Amino acid sequence: MLSIRALSRSFREGERVHRVLDAADATVAAGETLAVVGRSGSGKSTLLNLVSGIDRADSGSVSVGGAEITAMGEPARTLFRRAHIGFVYQFFNLIPTLDVAENVRLVLDLNGVRGAPARARSLAVLDAVGLRDRAHSAVDRLSGGEQQRVAIARALVHEPQLLLADEPTGNLDEQTAREVLPCLLGLSRSRGATLVIVTHDTALARAADRILELVHGRLQPPGPERA
Repeated sequence: MLSIRALSRSFREGERVHRVLDAADATVAAGETLAVVGRSGSGKSTLLNLVSGIDRADSGSVSVGGAEITAMGEPARTLFRRAHIGFVYQFFNLIPTLDVAENVRLVLDLNGVRGAPARARSLAVLDAVGLRDRAHSAVDRLSGGEQQRVAIARALVHEPQLLLADEPTGNLDEQTAREVLPCLLGLSRSRGATLVIVTHDTALARAADRILELVHGRLQPPGPERA
């Protein structure tokens, strides 16, 4: 489902070139949940940005469902990401001027799904995350855990092949994180999405099917303390 081959990315910091990814390789099967761990600054978020096509690699390739994202121009990457990839962020990234259902429907609107079909799909996915009764609430009236559940619903409403989650519990307290975790994992698995999670949360990482650690720019099996 996801193939990462010899992926490299560097950034210039003054006179110094910082190589964040150094010929990283990984393969993720369809429907698999992969957790990527590593110290702060190791390149985990950069990896997700390259996989989603938000950023471009210096070299190497990323393929999602057989489509090579790294070979696409920016407009094609944007359209592909919009149709086939969902993204859950640490800080929710909900639009405060839209209510809960409108935030979820926004992704459908961008994909040309509007009217009654969009309303039905958004309410169905909100029901799946336990928030159908808050469909017309302002997002700033929700708790942090509820906002993240809205973000999960938004990421999955268009039934993407690939779901990317960047520290999805990082902005939540421990109890709320434990409540959101089954929602993220359960809903993605029930819909057959391949899920890649970047996380510092040990419980979340261990709930995944597999863990890889990003060390010195490469993806490898985790050390004993993370296994």
